[in-house]
Amino acid sequence: MLLGCIGDDFTGSSDLSNTLAKQGMQTVQYTGIPTSNADPNVEAGVVALKSRSIPAKQAVQQSLEALHWLQAQGCQQFLFKYCSTFDSTPKGNIGPVCDALADALEAHRVIVCPAFPGTGRSIYQGHLFVNDVLLSESGMENHPLTPMTDPDIRRCLAPQTKYGVGHVAAADVRQGPQAIIAALEQQQNQGNRLIVVDATSDGDLLDIGTAATDLALITGGSGIALGLPENFRRRGLLTGDTNQWFGQEGKCAILSGSCSNATRAQVALHSKSNPSFEIEAAQVIENQLSAATLSDWLLSQSGLPLAYSSADPDIVRQVQQQFGRQHAAEKLEAFFADVARHLLAGGVERLITAGGETSGAVIEGLALKTLEIGPEIAPGVPALRAGDNLVIALKSGNFGGPTFFDDAATTLSGQAHD
Repeated sequence: MLLGCIGDDFTGSSDLSNTLAKQGMQTVQYTGIPTSNADPNVEAGVVALKSRSIPAKQAVQQSLEALHWLQAQGCQQFLFKYCSTFDSTPKGNIGPVCDALADALEAHRVIVCPAFPGTGRSIYQGHLFVNDVLLSESGMENHPLTPMTDPDIRRCLAPQTKYGVGHVAAADVRQGPQAIIAALEQQQNQGNRLIVVDATSDGDLLDIGTAATDLALITGGSGIALGLPENFRRRGLLTGDTNQWFGQEGKCAILSGSCSNATRAQVALHSKSNPSFEIEAAQVIENQLSAATLSDWLLSQSGLPLAYSSADPDIVRQVQQQFGRQHAAEKLEAFFADVARHLLAGGVERLITAGGETSGAVIEGLALKTLEIGPEIAPGVPALRAGDNLVIALKSGNFGGPTFFDDAATTLSGQAHD
């Protein structure tokens, strides 16, 4: 294994796996920390954790355990992957994990770059944009667990880390890899260890990747991985083999727990022509709706049935105030995990999930350990094979076009969508 990656949630990890596979690395995604050695043919291993919203101390511990496993596989470079909207709070978890990994690897120049232009995320003058608006105006300010109210990544990161936070501006990035290397060195000399790097295009990310050739640790969204495979290819370390993947026809079901603007629009459009069931959070929390009841409904429907709890942010806030944020989240995640188990027992072979926490709950609930990377459904979202009779799609909240659910079902069946 050449490149060892640690993802702080499951959808983001599949996003990263998709990027690496498209760039020609033999890539496997692992759910949680494996207990045995990887296949020797794997060139990039992505250990997917569900550590984004847990206490920072636990996130650090899990991330270090993942690092130790990846080091045992012989990895030469490491990447910590977090969301391209930098989902975190003043207490973490991005900063504490970056600090711990940097200390363990003795990495003194650590790139921080959540940019992903393919999905509209860019960084300019240290500020994160989602398409043409600042992060704090993109809808992420309403996130139920990690509301992002400040678009300046430097200010977001500073309270989370014990190290100085630096910045490499777009003017340096656009001069190419050597200028980026010099700017990173200058930031290190000024006492900054975590260095936010501007990126507004895939070309910027490719140059940043080239500049990162000799760095032990890189952090960011999946876009930061665009240029890393070429570094290994130049050294003759990649085999050129591609992942073998095949689709699965069979019953399909869709579970959505994301409250993002994009997912809510996708739900609204899909519901116009497909069976849909709105999950009211209060009914789940008060045990008025069972997983068995919802699963039976989904299994009885034809076409592409959808069950969703993707509510308006005001409704989400009301639920959190009534029941408590953590309690509400735990009840809903356990519910989705239970529904997924019932669906598989009932014969579902294509499963689509929307939302990082929802996807993580489903993957953990089904105890899926290794995911094979398939074709791309939408930027950042690959088809995944999870077993002999199960293919899945894990979508981060803001990813995908208006017809994502239909596109995913088509791709999972082994066909190409329009």
